Amino acid sequence: MSESKLAGQFFDAAIGLLQRVRDEESANVAAAGTAIADTVAAGGRLFAFGAGHSSLAAQDVVYRAGGFAVMNLLTVPGVVGVDVMPATLGSALERVDGLAGAVLDSSPARAGDLLVIISLSGRNALPVEMAMKARALGLTVIGVTSVAYATETTSRNLTGTYLKDHCDIVLDSKIAVGDAELTADGIEAPFAPASTVVTSALMQAMMAAAAGELVERGIEPPLLRSGNVDGGTEWNDRVMTEYGNRIFYRH
Repeated sequence: MSESKLAGQFFDAAIGLLQRVRDEESANVAAAGTAIADTVAAGGRLFAFGAGHSSLAAQDVVYRAGGFAVMNLLTVPGVVGVDVMPATLGSALERVDGLAGAVLDSSPARAGDLLVIISLSGRNALPVEMAMKARALGLTVIGVTSVAYATETTSRNLTGTYLKDHCDIVLDSKIAVGDAELTADGIEAPFAPASTVVTSALMQAMMAAAAGELVERGIEPPLLRSGNVDGGTEWNDRVMTEYGNRIFYRH
């Protein structure tokens, strides 16, 4: 099998998943957009969290051109990427009981805010506890996960539950258990994960829906512009000043 054929197969698989979530998750994406717009309109703050590679989709909506200035990354030391050494420590920390509560207690998140939690499997202690603790604190919780894991794997949380069980709104990425879209003769393991592509698309669709909701209410969405276009820096300075009390990645 040629390399180009495998590359084409991955594109086809990713496009198929994107079309599926577009069609099957449209109501949930709209609901998530409404929840975000409600929070922004009420003066609340927005946070996103993901562990390991799930953190890529969280970072994708924080401090970027075309994104909401008031979306903040909720960080847990050692789990927000693969830069921790050794990288396997990040996976281990996801399974530590009590860590999520400690993080939220020391974070600026409070009642009336909104937290998006991204976890492909939704089975580890960290995202499950994060959702439970956040809701107990009075936050709205949106979960982005693959619901299939809840029926095909066992929970690693003491409650035996999954992220999807503790969210106000769930966006299902439809990613198959194992997160690998391709197999081929001569390659012993399945390969070509698509979760980042699909999860990031869900996140951006949700934020686009929120922007539309705010405009319908007569509220200017707190969007950032690219600093690489004329006037972008001045625009961003204005937005960051106006919403400074809801932005936590500057100090």
